[in-house]
Amino acid sequence: MHQTAPFVEVLIFLLAAVGVVTAIQRLRTSPIIGYLIAGALIGPYGLALIHDSDSTHILAELGVIFLLFTIGLEFSFAKLRSMALQVFGLGGLQVLITAVAIAGVVAALGVSREGAIIIGGGLALSSTAFVLQLLGERGERSTPYGQTALAVLLFQDLAIVPLLMLVTLLGGDHGAFWSVLGMAILEAAVALTCMAFVGRLLLRPLYKLIAGTDNSELFVATTLLVILGAGWVLSLFDISMVLGAFLAGILLSETEYRHQIESDIHPFKGILLGLFFMTVGMSIDPAFIVNNSLEILAAVFALLIFKMFLTGGLTLLFKQPVALAIRTGFILSQGGEFGFVLFLAAGALGLLTDQMVQFLLTVVALTMVSTPFAAMAGQRLAELFEKKLHRDLEPGTQSVADQSGHIIIAGFGRVGQVVALLLRTADFKCVALDLDANRVSNCRTSGFDIYYGDASLAAILRAVGIERARALIVSIDQPASLERIISAAREVAPEIRIFTRARDLVHGSKLVAKGATEAVPESLEASIQLGSIALTSLGVDPDEAQKIVQEIRDDDYAPIRQEIE
Repeated sequence: MHQTAPFVEVLIFLLAAVGVVTAIQRLRTSPIIGYLIAGALIGPYGLALIHDSDSTHILAELGVIFLLFTIGLEFSFAKLRSMALQVFGLGGLQVLITAVAIAGVVAALGVSREGAIIIGGGLALSSTAFVLQLLGERGERSTPYGQTALAVLLFQDLAIVPLLMLVTLLGGDHGAFWSVLGMAILEAAVALTCMAFVGRLLLRPLYKLIAGTDNSELFVATTLLVILGAGWVLSLFDISMVLGAFLAGILLSETEYRHQIESDIHPFKGILLGLFFMTVGMSIDPAFIVNNSLEILAAVFALLIFKMFLTGGLTLLFKQPVALAIRTGFILSQGGEFGFVLFLAAGALGLLTDQMVQFLLTVVALTMVSTPFAAMAGQRLAELFEKKLHRDLEPGTQSVADQSGHIIIAGFGRVGQVVALLLRTADFKCVALDLDANRVSNCRTSGFDIYYGDASLAAILRAVGIERARALIVSIDQPASLERIISAAREVAPEIRIFTRARDLVHGSKLVAKGATEAVPESLEASIQLGSIALTSLGVDPDEAQKIVQEIRDDDYAPIRQEIE
């Protein structure tokens, strides 16, 4: 029976995860909350089905290792360069100011200098898992708002690496603080350099060799070997295993095997990260929460409000629109999963007392639970601001909302601008909406009638007079946002004609079902245009080539549909 104990623990973990998380997701709540609740139920403070054990800690650590690997896999040096100002400027200031301010307050309350530094750094971080899930569900990762939030999260994810090393060194009694900090930076630099050199020398040839075998199981095994092997090698030098996994992810992100690796590793990361959150839930004592409820609630609200205002204010400082700053501040106001990692590690090394660790875990967990509600509140507040701002878009002249017969263009990237030029040539009046503040400013300078605003909000559509508009053209390329815009437009102006781009025939049919008048599948149109050019170049009469193309369009792409289906 003793030999099967770890096996039984894993079964209990999986059973609790399947049961509780399924129930939680039916309430349209994040599965992370379900994992925390499941852990609290089966843990020593709940039903006591599982007690603190080495096997649970191993599972938890593997979850964090795989999360850091996938985060590293999403990095690329080109992406960092393109977002450098927001990542290192906005993200760096957010982490630094938050950490220093919280550390100062905590130190004033009597916590040791080492403990204050760890608490400040841990609470400065937000939840990458929660925020990316919410942005993905709403199709907002590619929006300016989503990109701003992602930039801050990217720096926070980078910051966890030296923070983890700092915890290890502070707990190892290596001398004065500044020497410890200098050692952490030096070791991080050496680790990065060595791993980069060895990885670039070996990883690409290794994966090329394995891919040549056409054995998918061997490919997955190689990835697992790289993740765990990199972590193990760094652990030999007293450096956290998660750093090795993170560095391995960064190195593989630059290879042509990145997407296959990401797909292969996703199931492992999901279930192991879920088990990590369950072990965190096991550490939460409901009796402790009840006995210290006032202090915990005060800390939760203080953290949420402070990070909300600080992050939003810094976003404004980087010349982002007010509505975007509001939403960014709200969605990044919580603590994060890496706070759990830092506080548990600090507790194990004696840098924080057990009672302080319990307090911090509870505060971070409660702020994470509040994330969906905070995001919703931020969106509502941003909508109210937008409604007030756009009540009259052109003071002193005829309000856009009073115009009639104009055409509204939602999204003013390259496609939207080409459409506007064509319509303007035919003497149609166009009004455009876009969420890129720089683009709005530049296009207004070029003479376009364009305004900053979210076209998926009914208040914004009314502000540009959709009830009296001749048509709405949606030119953005984000499927979830497309559907929201179409639904909002149909709600405000049921009779308006809506023309939208679509990715393919299936997507186009879905958008028409949602209310679009016509959806143009861009991939097919590009193919048709390419085919037309090829026909003409091969000697087919231009009029005949155009006739073939037009017949396909008039028949609603039926010949192509038949071949595809």
